[in-house]
Amino acid sequence: MRPNSGYAGSDDRARAMAAPIPLGSTVPRMAVDRELVDAAIELARTRFPGQHWSGAAALRLDDGAVLTSTAPGVPNSAVSLCHETGAICEAFKRGRRVVASVCVTAADADRGYWILAPCGVCQERLFAYGPDVEVAVPEPENPRRWRTLRLRDVQPYWFARVFPDDVWPFESG
Repeated sequence: MRPNSGYAGSDDRARAMAAPIPLGSTVPRMAVDRELVDAAIELARTRFPGQHWSGAAALRLDDGAVLTSTAPGVPNSAVSLCHETGAICEAFKRGRRVVASVCVTAADADRGYWILAPCGVCQERLFAYGPDVEVAVPEPENPRRWRTLRLRDVQPYWFARVFPDDVWPFESG
């Protein structure tokens, strides 16, 4: 488990943000970080201004690029898509690996944004990139705070673990 990374949509965002990492720096950084969370929040705010409900996702690729997406509203909820879907498709189109994912939703009463763990379908989509994809999961006592987990830790009993030569070579750890 990685340490908490901050608040989603906090009014104190500037205080919580880490110092920017210069281009070309060899300083390692977490794949799920303030920049990734803020990218999802920014899309939700700009795409759905003034609405009580909004949500979006942001994914980081293996080349450092950040992709964002949100889900369109549809009349039949049986055919709805998750917020992550558009960014996952864009990563596939670019031929890049997803290394991290975060999904956010607006909290009611203008209380910022909550982190959502990836649903089961999105976990399956993200597993295509391996068990070490990092995802943000909410802290139980405050869903505006998050921690970073690897998919293998979010889904310890994933069905494909019994097939170590298929999908991805499982390594305990």
